[in-house]
Amino acid sequence: MNKLLKKLLFIDLLKGMLITFKTIFTSPVTIRYPKQKRALEPGFRGRHAFVRDSETGKERCVACTKCAQVCPSQCIYIDYTINNDTGARVLTKYEIDALRCIFCGYCEEVCPVNAIVLTEFFEYASYDKKSNYFNKESLLKNWDEFMKQYEGEDYINKFWYLPGINRHRLPAGKRQPRTVLKSINLKNTEEQQ
Repeated sequence: MNKLLKKLLFIDLLKGMLITFKTIFTSPVTIRYPKQKRALEPGFRGRHAFVRDSETGKERCVACTKCAQVCPSQCIYIDYTINNDTGARVLTKYEIDALRCIFCGYCEEVCPVNAIVLTEFFEYASYDKKSNYFNKESLLKNWDEFMKQYEGEDYINKFWYLPGINRHRLPAGKRQPRTVLKSINLKNTEEQQ
């Protein structure tokens, strides 16, 4: 009998309409994207970039291949040679397939010299696959584009120094905070050449 009474009086329909009338006067939660943009949270992971060393103007990468080893989607390919004089590895090829990347940030966390970052830039959609396939030169170009927004400021990535990890347990290249100065730009490297 109770079920029949609910059906005849449209109780469930009236409950739904009551909710609709309650929310009709509230402001919408939709953001009108491209005109309005949401503020990004700290640690947002977007387009890949190679950090340009402020002293040499080149990438910081030492070709340790830890980022390629830890990558769960296997989207990083590294090739290197060994310098006969010093015995150090010299990076010859570094490629990232951004279409395969899951943006987990493991490459950023494991890098002993903070050479790779996932920037806050996320608007890089394109019609061809080649523009989402980054090599060493395009990764450095991504870094230069990213650093334009930090004019006159220092930049330290959130994932370079993870909370809860004692600094003495970090590799030697990560123990001391080393900011990236925006004041060091391509003009300085051109003047040196």
